[in-house]
Amino acid sequence: MNDDILLPVQSVPGAGAVLNPFVIVDDVAGLITFVSEVFGVRETAEARTPMPDGKLIHAELRLGNVDLMMGDRLDGWPSRPGLLQVWVRDVATVLERATARGATTVTEPTPFYGETTLGRMVDPWQNIWWLWAPAPGQPDPVPHWEGGSNVVFSTLDEVLRSLATRD
Repeated sequence: MNDDILLPVQSVPGAGAVLNPFVIVDDVAGLITFVSEVFGVRETAEARTPMPDGKLIHAELRLGNVDLMMGDRLDGWPSRPGLLQVWVRDVATVLERATARGATTVTEPTPFYGETTLGRMVDPWQNIWWLWAPAPGQPDPVPHWEGGSNVVFSTLDEVLRSLATRD
């Protein structure tokens, strides 16, 4: 393993993360509002870069130490929604806030391995969000191949197949 490639996290400007996602969608201003309201975060105002026509070529919201960067889709560009993972305090609360703002629940809060709870949603821009919350003392689920639930895989498979038919 070569440790000379990635910048050490303590050296990232602005106390950011080494890897930050970037999504391109229609109506990025709407996505900014959605993420701000669902996760209780603010847009990084100084990063907002509007073009003369009002579309945003760049905007950012900080979630923890990661910048979710985004821009409006321009003519001839494909939409590039993201597959995003966020650690939260309570998966059910986030899903409730998100569905009230137009998201669709993909996976209801479900016990997962390592004393965690997993939930998923797809927002109105087709970003799929994995929501994780610590669940100390919660036992691991029984694997599907040993007779347990298949909901974690089947719900993701279903939403990805439904999104593929829209392309």
